[in-house]
Amino acid sequence: MRLKNDKIFVFFICFVIIFSNCSIFGNAQEFDVNAKSAILMDASSGKIIFEKNIHDKLPPASVTKIMTMLLAMEAINQGKISLDDKVLISERASSMGGSQLYLEPGEEKTVEELIKGISVASANDACVALGEHISGTEEMFIKRMNQKAKELGMNDTQFMNTNGLPQEGHYTSAYDIALMSKELLKYPKIHEYLTIWMSTMKVGLPNKRQTNLQLTNTNKLIKTYPGANGIKTGYTSDAKYCLSASATKNGLTLIAVILGSPTSKIRFAEAKKLLNYGFATYSAVPIVKKNQIIDELLVEKGKETKINVVAKDNLSALVRKGEENKVYKEIILPKYIKAPFKANEKVGEIILTKDGQEIGRVDILTEKGMEAASFLNIFHKIITQTVK
Repeated sequence: MRLKNDKIFVFFICFVIIFSNCSIFGNAQEFDVNAKSAILMDASSGKIIFEKNIHDKLPPASVTKIMTMLLAMEAINQGKISLDDKVLISERASSMGGSQLYLEPGEEKTVEELIKGISVASANDACVALGEHISGTEEMFIKRMNQKAKELGMNDTQFMNTNGLPQEGHYTSAYDIALMSKELLKYPKIHEYLTIWMSTMKVGLPNKRQTNLQLTNTNKLIKTYPGANGIKTGYTSDAKYCLSASATKNGLTLIAVILGSPTSKIRFAEAKKLLNYGFATYSAVPIVKKNQIIDELLVEKGKETKINVVAKDNLSALVRKGEENKVYKEIILPKYIKAPFKANEKVGEIILTKDGQEIGRVDILTEKGMEAASFLNIFHKIITQTVK
């Protein structure tokens, strides 16, 4: 009798352990997504909240255009091109099929119009025209796309074109798409285009009949999901329905990537599911903003005696709701800095921890550069201090 009871007890303990383990591991992945691959990422820290086959190499279709837009914004930020630049449309750009602005060879469009066409209407012809304007040739622009992918740690990616039209060897992953989406969202100007729902654009050669082309955003979440602010849809028969969706609520920005979903309706529903889960479960604790002054350091042997130091980037902590007060901030800075030094030199760090584990960090930089003090500078300081 006792042996039988012992067996029952052992069975009960095993059942409890198995059930408990399912609950523990299930906390990280409590549901599935109807897609070949999916990810939910915090846009600030890059922390992964949900994942499914995130490193599978898959065709991304027009989601490719995130990299094209990213390189355009980077070139604008570096002063290499401007939004007002006139771009002459080539035969190659005009020949693109699929979603397009129906640009004609010899037609001129501004960089801003091309970015708008890509962001809203997913225009394949605009991608080629923009790539040619930035790098001189389409081939050189594609080379730059792959270089940027490596810089961002996109190890599952190989780009063969600017727009995602089907081509052998053109692939990426949900994780890599989240990385380049995260980088694109750092440019405030791009949000102006990604959030346009409907617009018009005049297309056609001036000496021929021009038409007003109606543009409607391919990302339906811009219209239907509160806080949605991007980013890009995609579809081909091989890739199926794809999406990189971003949204912001209460200071928390999340990126949901869906690859290989069976229908357009399902991809949007699954992206909403991921975003809803993230916003319901997590909070963002704001720490510092980019270029925010952190402190004032003394300068040794410099033309000035003090220098402001600033945060390199925005920094916030992603925590589960209810754990906001568990975030600890440590600022590491020297007592002084020795001249000469340049602007944006690293002088320290802000490190965030929770329960003894690091959850984020940001560099602290010099706000401006400073030369070493000359003999005349030092003499002037001595005289000034003597007079005081």
